[in-house]
Amino acid sequence: MAISRILLITLAALFVGACSQPPTPYAWQIPEGFPTPNVPVSNPMTEESVALGRALFFEPALSGNGAVSCSTCHMPAHAFSEPRTHSHGSTGDKVRRNAMALVNVGYNGTLTWAHNGFTTIEQQLMVPLFGEHPVEMGITGNEEAILARFKTDDYRQLFAAAYGDEAATFDRVVKALASFVRSLTSFNSPFDDYAYRQQDDAMSESALRGMELFFSERLECFHCHGGFNFTQSSKHAFQQLDLQPFHNTGLYNLDGEGAYPQEDTGLVEITLNAADMGKFRAPTLRNIELSAPYMHDGSLPSLDAVIAFYAAGGRGEGINSPLKSPFVSGFTLTAEEHQDLKQFLLSLTDEEFVQKRENNAPTLPPKVAL
Repeated sequence: MAISRILLITLAALFVGACSQPPTPYAWQIPEGFPTPNVPVSNPMTEESVALGRALFFEPALSGNGAVSCSTCHMPAHAFSEPRTHSHGSTGDKVRRNAMALVNVGYNGTLTWAHNGFTTIEQQLMVPLFGEHPVEMGITGNEEAILARFKTDDYRQLFAAAYGDEAATFDRVVKALASFVRSLTSFNSPFDDYAYRQQDDAMSESALRGMELFFSERLECFHCHGGFNFTQSSKHAFQQLDLQPFHNTGLYNLDGEGAYPQEDTGLVEITLNAADMGKFRAPTLRNIELSAPYMHDGSLPSLDAVIAFYAAGGRGEGINSPLKSPFVSGFTLTAEEHQDLKQFLLSLTDEEFVQKRENNAPTLPPKVAL
């Protein structure tokens, strides 16, 4: 039976007697001076758990009908997002929100677009894996059949190396996937070279002008996309303030009182607080060039459209929404300033991050029989 490239790469890093060895602490690929992501005590980062998680992330056999893997909606070439307005699950169900990029997710204090209760990756993973409305991976109802697929010699070795014995359990699947996602750190953009490695020629003059605009009180972009991860949702050892990660940006205002479409009203669905209507989490802007379309519903197709949206102070009647964030007040840009701001956003692209992960993507048929 064919073995996928991802599994060959993973197994090459392990040896047959690995189960008798203690797991290897994970070596973070993070520049000096940056904090490491938060890691639950119950799921320590090891090289072996990340290796298993990498294999599982690209594994279609983890879905109920073998039709999709995690990487179907989180593609390495698109910073682990999907270039579609909405993703679709293994059975064809439409996922109501745009697939977020998985970039520096380990730093997030909250997960998903609009849920303040998901504070760990392990919690969030339960939704795409086991959710039924909509069905994404479609594990529910297929648990025994799916676990049976991982009783191959290859996967026995991976589970044993990561957890000490060969048993494939969903607790281990979730922990390994969370470890892999936590390992997806990105700090090698031109902006990083300029700001943190002091390479004066790393950014163009246009991008430097755009950076000044981005961090200006005139545009106020940094209020919602601040810090080294360009989002207020970050939580880490260096974070001193408890910042508000959810914002209403004036994307909709259906009734003059700030209403959003019923199919997705944002954080209010969780808190039941009317003031949270239309509030969604500000995502990281790292690798933002690669993760179009934008916003929670994928309704803005390009960075040009995003810049125009914020310059207008919202969209349509959303501009006048009483629930809109005060930081989305609109601004005027010349054509040159628009391009400068765009060039700054492009300078946040980490080509090494994408290439490294693409090289680990499977290219051969699945190795697990369905």
